[in-house]
Amino acid sequence: MSDTVQKLADFVVNTRFEDLPASVVYAVKYLLLDSIGCGLSSITTDRGKMSIAMARKMGGPPESSIIGVGDRVSNITASYVNGELINTTDYDTLMPGGHVPPYVVPPTLAVAESKNVSGRDMLLATALGFEVAARIPSGIFKERFTGKGKDASFSWGTRGGQAYSNFGAAAGAAKILGLDHKRMANALGISGHLCQVLTHVRYSFSDNRPDTKYGVPGWQNTGGMMAVILAEMGYMGDTTVFDGDYGFFTFCGYEGEINLEAITRDMGREWIFPRIIYKPYPCCRMLHGGIDCLYKIIEENNIQPDEIESIEVLGHPTIELPCFLHKEVENIVDAQFNAAYVYSVVANGVRIGPEWQDHATMQDPGIREFMKKVKFKGHPEFVAMAQKDMTIQIYTVDVVARGATFHAETLHPSGTVGTEGAMSDTDLENKFRHNASRILTRTKIDAAVKSILNMEQVEGISELMKEIVL
Repeated sequence: MSDTVQKLADFVVNTRFEDLPASVVYAVKYLLLDSIGCGLSSITTDRGKMSIAMARKMGGPPESSIIGVGDRVSNITASYVNGELINTTDYDTLMPGGHVPPYVVPPTLAVAESKNVSGRDMLLATALGFEVAARIPSGIFKERFTGKGKDASFSWGTRGGQAYSNFGAAAGAAKILGLDHKRMANALGISGHLCQVLTHVRYSFSDNRPDTKYGVPGWQNTGGMMAVILAEMGYMGDTTVFDGDYGFFTFCGYEGEINLEAITRDMGREWIFPRIIYKPYPCCRMLHGGIDCLYKIIEENNIQPDEIESIEVLGHPTIELPCFLHKEVENIVDAQFNAAYVYSVVANGVRIGPEWQDHATMQDPGIREFMKKVKFKGHPEFVAMAQKDMTIQIYTVDVVARGATFHAETLHPSGTVGTEGAMSDTDLENKFRHNASRILTRTKIDAAVKSILNMEQVEGISELMKEIVL
């Protein structure tokens, strides 16, 4: 057995709820609130409807609920559909490791419901799943930039994706099932072989935007859930999955320098997953700094859409990739990554939320015509500034209106915990309430918020699930 897998298994098996710092418990509650809310926001989208229809076809024993609609399906099927729902509107949280919640929350929640464990057990298992998923990518170092100073550029690499999140998916679900050390290690070893392929960069450089985006969380979640069930039955996993020249990072296709010791360094003493970026806007994070600036200009100067002659956004060089430049607005992924569309929606005052991805909004002739006024490209100083301080992401926006130019800039896009732009507890609760209003009654929404934010007091997760389904 590899040292890495053994330490991860030890950490998951031996950590108790009492070992969790208060800050970790707090973070998990709001991550669950945000993730479930994002799942509810997706119910009325085409991709959400297709995911629910697929889950009904997959079926299985009535063990766990589909978020929002309440159909009971197998743990594996619930892991699939709820993972898809959480990520569908691209409104879900980022943390070390990327879009981790769509992978970790669904399997853990599915097993927690089927076993009707306590809220404390759910909080613990979710925290462990998040931490494992956030730590695995620490084992590979990829240079973010090539060159230095004015000659520096952002390093795209050729391979990227969230295969490593499957370890967190397995860890959380396995903790709920109470697997011993041997079976826990087997579950982790199996999960490394049941990952999705690395399609992130493929998507970024594509000139269209398929529903698959940068991966299919639900599909990977079926592997994470199967890994746990197989391990519980005694299936032997690859407990040396990270080791040797042909270990996990190599056979999955990651590029960079491997340092396995970094994965488990200070594990249990330092929790890294709470370095959270909540999304205040339902679109790709690379557009958020520009959105902040545009809102600032419009609100401070009370500028109306018909007064705007042009908008120019300078930001992360990512926004020059093909997935942001493609002009179509035909599906919800277009609505999340078409930069001209997103800034047009902001300028036209569409309410922040899943409304940005409604068909009526995407097909609005005024919004489509306004897109012609929007220009965007990478900020010429972005890379040089980021090289000096990775916390800095410079965005500037210039709006020409009323015969004048209005300017705004930011170095820290909103949503990042620990910065001046962090979303408050009230902000996150309001985001949940608005997302949930797509499917739930006000009474259920109030009860869900209360249950999630007081989860230590929940005797059985089935109580919570009754409040997040019709």
